[in-house]
Formats: sequence, C-alpha cells, structure tokens
Amino acid sequence: MPVSRTAVVPVEEIFALRWAVLRTGLPRETAVYPEDVRPGTFHIAAYDESGAVQGCGTFFPDPLPGEAAPAYRFRGMGSAPEVRGRGFGAAALTAGLRECAARGAGLVWCNGRTSATGFYQHLGFTLTGEEFTVEPSGPHYVFVTKDLDRQ
Repeated sequence: MPVSRTAVVPVEEIFALRWAVLRTGLPRETAVYPEDVRPGTFHIAAYDESGAVQGCGTFFPDPLPGEAAPAYRFRGMGSAPEVRGRGFGAAALTAGLRECAARGAGLVWCNGRTSATGFYQHLGFTLTGEEFTVEPSGPHYVFVTKDLDRQ
C-alpha cells in the first residue's frame, strides 16, 4: 500500500496515530505537546490510498543551540506499525522539510530516538552530540539537516 499524498493538517488529524505509536499504553494527555499551539507550528500527515493517516510529524520554529540559521524542530514523527518500511514516515518527513524551507528555515533538527538513527541518516540527517535519555521514550540523539529540498 503506497503513500498516496501528504498534507499540512490540523493536529486533530494526526493525534490518534501520534498517541498510538509514540505514547503506547500511556494516557492520552502524554501525546499533547506544548508546541501544538505555538505560532508557526504545523503538522504533516501521510495518507494511504484509502485516506487513512499512516505517517505523521509536528514541526515548529525552534533555534538549534549554537546555530545562527533560522531553524525548525520536529517531534512526534511516527508511522503505523503495519506500514513501517513502506515510506510513510519518510514521506511525512520530506514533506515537512519542504514546508520548513518554504517558511524560511535554514536547518531542521530533532531529538530522535536512537533506534531511528538509520532512518534519519538515510534521509540526510547528521547525528550530533552524545546520546541522552528522554522520558518516557528512552535514548535519543540530536539529528540535524540543512538539506531541506529532498524530494
């Protein structure tokens, strides 16, 4: 089942997937991010052919410490377990990168799960710094890209 489209959507469109995939077994409110209501925040959904959201991400203006370039950060990247490896996460992320570039970002970064290192590196991100822990998600690295025009 291929990705049929991506879109900038209201948070309500991606919330169920975000909660199910990234906060499995935790209360609903753990999937509400303070950035969801910040100015400049946008959410990306990647849809399958039936119109179901199978991939998502949330992007918001946030400077990367030590960098002068205007930056966006993302969090809440995820894809439904039954479609992992089929391009839904990559589609959501690349659509988000293009939208960040259109909004004037010079770089995009995240605190990404260590287990997703290969995914981020495959999409042109560089791992920076030391591994750290984010509760309740576990070990993370900072990933950064200035390659915002990925297709």
